[in-house]
Amino acid sequence: MGRPKGPRVRLIAGRWRGRLLTFPAEPGLRPTPDRVRETLFNWLNPWLAGARCLDLFAGSGALGFEALSRGAAAATLVDSNPLAIAALRENRERLGAEAIITASDGLDYLAGLGPAAFDLVFLDPPYASGLLTRALTVILARRILTAAGLVYIESAAADGFELPAGLRWHRRGRAGLAAFGLAALTS
Repeated sequence: MGRPKGPRVRLIAGRWRGRLLTFPAEPGLRPTPDRVRETLFNWLNPWLAGARCLDLFAGSGALGFEALSRGAAAATLVDSNPLAIAALRENRERLGAEAIITASDGLDYLAGLGPAAFDLVFLDPPYASGLLTRALTVILARRILTAAGLVYIESAAADGFELPAGLRWHRRGRAGLAAFGLAALTS
């Protein structure tokens, strides 16, 4: 089996530390930068063991696979792009990961979930798509997060993203053109 072709992103830590994920060079598919993922997973360290994670708009799958690498119990990776889904499945096979990979529109997937389905939700849709606010609205309305759950949110720093009612910032950061943070339920 030859070296995987296409853009790649490296897993930072855990059992698959240093392993490469490949993904298609598609418009809007932009993995979370290494520096941001390092910060995010340092923040998440106390929550990861045994967590049920959802990587919505998964793209490269870097967030979901990183969570599994660092001790999450389960990860569901959802994307609507057929090329991204094929790459996610190849990466799952290459890693020997037990991730659930679902080909679906992210909002449609959320609409089918019941309460307290996930401990961690990663939201990093294509910038300027309007999907971030819409996904958060559905997550809150359907009570998809567990009571102590967290949502990772990444957007273009220039967007000046504000949280909807029902969420509060737990941690926030900025790196280059990206603004990111963890949000928790307010009640």
